[in-house]
Amino acid sequence: MYLRKISGPRAVTLPDGSVLTRADLPPANTQRWVASRKATVVRAIAYGLIPRETALELYALSPDELTEWMKALADHGEQALKVTALQKFRQP
Repeated sequence: MYLRKISGPRAVTLPDGSVLTRADLPPANTQRWVASRKATVVRAIAYGLIPRETALELYALSPDELTEWMKALADHGEQALKVTALQKFRQP
């Protein structure tokens, strides 16, 4: 088996004991961003699997969009990342 050279770790262990690998990340051409995919990207950045800049480039995200995902996940959990929950969790 051939492993492509990458910078950074191939896997990280999350606080709950589960392991997050690069294979768990959504594909780069993702069009439909469901809450679980958003949470996976945010956790990958938070625990050092991929740098923020790489995620912005790879998934064609704006810095503001990624910041909102991170804030929503930190404040309210994965449920806040659902599009249907925007009014419930993101009111000032």
